[in-house]
Amino acid sequence: MDLTFATHQSPAAEAPDALRAVDDGLGAYNDGEPALAEVRPLAVFAHDANGVVAGGAVGRRWGVNAELQQLWVDERWRGRGVGAELLARFEAAAAAAGCRLLYLETFNFQAPGFYARQGYETVLLVQGYGGGIERHTMHKRLSQPVG
Repeated sequence: MDLTFATHQSPAAEAPDALRAVDDGLGAYNDGEPALAEVRPLAVFAHDANGVVAGGAVGRRWGVNAELQQLWVDERWRGRGVGAELLARFEAAAAAAGCRLLYLETFNFQAPGFYARQGYETVLLVQGYGGGIERHTMHKRLSQPVG
């Protein structure tokens, strides 16, 4: 094998072209899978009276699955049910599109308790991060489309 190998602790600074090559190569490989063309974005945003984004639920759906990739609420609006409303609307949009399983990842310092109160269940717990941090992969099943 006529290759050299290099390890980088800061690849974005030290090897940006290599990072781009890996990203482009994986993208090209994945583009060969026709089913990936069915992946669709899904997002719900909350705006204040001035039109400023107060929070959002951002993800994607594919087949009968939906992934919540980001849920954020501006600090001024936290504790008022905005996150629960964003999540409920995201779930409703996913269900209306035929999704039956919602999934997400969250760290223990973020919001696993919040998601558990919304009906999500931890199906995978990864431990061993520094500072006692744990990553939760959580699922919620939907039985019928929501209204």
